Amino acid sequence: MKQEADIGLIGLAVMGENLVLNMESRGFNVAVYNRTTQKVDDFLRGPGKDKKITGAHSVGDFVASLKTPRKVMLMVKAGAPVDEFIELLLPHLAPGDVIIDGGNSNFQDTIRRSSYVESKGFLYVGTGVSGGEEGALHGPSIMPGGSPAAWQHVKPIFQSIAAKVDDGTPCCDWVGENGAGHFVKMVHNGIEYGDMQLICEAYEIMSKLLGMNASAMYEIFKQWNTGDLDSYLVEITRDILGYRNGGGEVLVDKILDTAGQKGTGKWTSVTSLDLGVPLTLISEAVYARCLSALKEERVEASRLLKGPVPQFHGNREEFLRDLEKALYASKIVSYAQGFSLLRAAADEYHWKLNYGGIAMMWRGGCIIRSAFLGKIREAYEGKPDLPNLMLDPFFKSKLEGAQAAWRRVIAACVMQGIWTPAFTTALNYFDGYRSARLPANLLQAQRDYFGAHLYERVDKKRGEFFHTDWTGHGGATASSAYTV
Repeated sequence: MKQEADIGLIGLAVMGENLVLNMESRGFNVAVYNRTTQKVDDFLRGPGKDKKITGAHSVGDFVASLKTPRKVMLMVKAGAPVDEFIELLLPHLAPGDVIIDGGNSNFQDTIRRSSYVESKGFLYVGTGVSGGEEGALHGPSIMPGGSPAAWQHVKPIFQSIAAKVDDGTPCCDWVGENGAGHFVKMVHNGIEYGDMQLICEAYEIMSKLLGMNASAMYEIFKQWNTGDLDSYLVEITRDILGYRNGGGEVLVDKILDTAGQKGTGKWTSVTSLDLGVPLTLISEAVYARCLSALKEERVEASRLLKGPVPQFHGNREEFLRDLEKALYASKIVSYAQGFSLLRAAADEYHWKLNYGGIAMMWRGGCIIRSAFLGKIREAYEGKPDLPNLMLDPFFKSKLEGAQAAWRRVIAACVMQGIWTPAFTTALNYFDGYRSARLPANLLQAQRDYFGAHLYERVDKKRGEFFHTDWTGHGGATASSAYTV
């Protein structure tokens, strides 16, 4: 088969098909393959008809159609299918060829695969791709990492098909070695979980506490999308609240209140525990989905467990202004935690992450795109070693300006029995982070009491450990110490 395709893509599901069409529309010749070859034929007769797209019915023919160095992008289900296709491809590749995994793979798998593929003489890229069906077709956010030598080969294609910000900068740049790209995508998805949960809680507050219907909430989200909260997720929430089915009914009211997840939010939460980063808001968003899945239990519990009947007696317009500030402040916390996790991972895996650059990659194309991210970019460009986003002067001032409103909203929800786990944990994190002293001194005393785990003292140097015989009957042996 003649070598004519600039890149090949395996996996013709929605994302794969749209990425192929995006690449072709930017002037690239694309080869396609799918394990179910009928999908190849259907695609070439349908969306790919009369375009610079070549189909293949075997891996060998598919690879043979690619220009060297060959670039093969996998858009298949994460996990074993990625490993299976790597093994199918390796016998057909030559040194310097590039395998690209564009799915939602776990970054630890990407670290392993990158090392394995490089050991065979090839190059490997694990890249996050965000933006859903629309983004894949018109311009996604792309977060590539892996073999540094691969970047020169994939850069022209990736930056051409990526979303662009207002000045034309592509929402795609090199992230770092081995699993860095997929790690950044994982954190993106975790923040996405947090953003969505916060918006859902704002919706819950408006509905249950303020008694607003979908039309009234539509107007609020429409207004919010013109200010500080301008974002894709607020925009689509507005559209959802305004949508009516064929019978003129509000469709969102007809949707069952159980939410699913594909795992990336959970991975973010688990990884934060491994790295010792308090990712409380994203974790609450993951648990919120788990709680939503207990539909039958919740229905039964609602009959047996009684709480306050929500009643609002204040000024609704003032409360809505408070709610807007509370949502923005909670959003700051979510991103602050996400970027703290990126910093911890950079230290752990020796990645040189560009935090301002990551914010720019998320500025367009992806699900969490918003005006807000431009301020994050400015924060890290001004101080690349910023330990926490809340300490940046801009975000610090925003938190200060929102704090009273934030507390009023949460206090009202607690007193009225409105479920707001993400709003509440955001404020708790803020209060904990700004505390020079936390009650962990008592916790350390408890640990030393029952397990002789030792403690440090405020009047001694860090790293010097002590044990107390709290009962007068204990022995002199203590556990080994560790530095927090």
